[in-house]
Amino acid sequence: MPLTDREVKTAQPREKQYKLSDEKGLYLIVTANGAKYWRVKYRFYGKEKTYSIGPYPEVSLKDARLQRDEARLTLSRGVDPSAQKQAKKQSQTDTINTLEVVAREWHKIKLANRSDGHKKTVLRRLELNIFPKIGHRPISSLKPFDLLEVLRKVEERGTIETAHKLRGYLSNIYQYAVATSRAESDPAGALKGAMRTTQTKHHSALTNPRDVGMLMLTIDNYAHQSRVTPVVVAALKCSALWPCRPKEIRTLEWDQVNWEKSQIETVSSKTNTDLIIPLAKQALSILKELHSVTGNGKYLFSSARGQSRPLSENGVRVALRNMGYTNDDMTPHGFRAMARTLLDEALGYPPHIIEQQLAHQVRDPLGRAYNRTQHLEQRRTMMQHWADYLDQLRLEASEGNVISANFKQA
Repeated sequence: MPLTDREVKTAQPREKQYKLSDEKGLYLIVTANGAKYWRVKYRFYGKEKTYSIGPYPEVSLKDARLQRDEARLTLSRGVDPSAQKQAKKQSQTDTINTLEVVAREWHKIKLANRSDGHKKTVLRRLELNIFPKIGHRPISSLKPFDLLEVLRKVEERGTIETAHKLRGYLSNIYQYAVATSRAESDPAGALKGAMRTTQTKHHSALTNPRDVGMLMLTIDNYAHQSRVTPVVVAALKCSALWPCRPKEIRTLEWDQVNWEKSQIETVSSKTNTDLIIPLAKQALSILKELHSVTGNGKYLFSSARGQSRPLSENGVRVALRNMGYTNDDMTPHGFRAMARTLLDEALGYPPHIIEQQLAHQVRDPLGRAYNRTQHLEQRRTMMQHWADYLDQLRLEASEGNVISANFKQA
């Protein structure tokens, strides 16, 4: 006998789960806790199967019968209704979980603590190279070759390093997708051996003490050239004194200078973590002199176009070119390599102290990251020693030879 609405509504739970049959395979399961679910029993290629319709009362008896009839119609066409329903559900999931959707979610969550510049660079690379090609596809459907095909296009442009970075981003995105149950594996991880190799190109830097002494002497002489601004000269000198990234230097603000503690308290432009720069006596002297020039503005090294803007990213680079140093000789970023090398090889400081001052993530023997104040006194001593060493090298250069720089008009 077919079920009635009353029978369905008044069905009470029992000690064990039981079912109430309707007709044409439809039945209602009543669980021990009182929940009720509609099911349809059918056979497909001789095998008995069950089609799930939904819970009661969300699905009424009338609606359950309609869905049963639709399932039977699907069955009459030689299609398994359960498989069809699962495929439809998967299709809806795939539409939601495309590579681009998951990638943007990864970018928002996993890169939240990275610098704005880094986040913009990562997203821009994905938007230019990945999303237009395969961003619309379900992230779970992509195979290693699908990713490699896109990365090959990037390699063919000659930007092999960018291709490697993109592979790394994709691998991180897939690891996130696996963790959030939207992919089963990381196809980008399998591409390491398939990518074209590229030789790492380091930023050009002077690391020979005699060459460094000549550089410091050249900077001193450059300061007396016509049309050279005191801001650029100060930026050159501080680039040598502080092993910071160029962006960290040119965007420093006067509010970040702690005169009482003789230090600058800023944030790493790459890791977005706190960074303390101990100020040697030489650095304090430069800043006090510079304060009379840019102290009324926001930035230490302000732009010639106005104190509301920092020095151009090419400010120090152009100065080096005007001093006669080519891009193969010395770059703004090369001041970091210069300091790292000589602090280790010439002055003998422990690598972990140097790396911490470089704003790299350094870990102690137990694997814990050092915070910004650890080893601060050692770093303060090191930075004063470094400033004195640069003075010594400059003095030796001035006593040994007349500077042989070929200045260009600034």
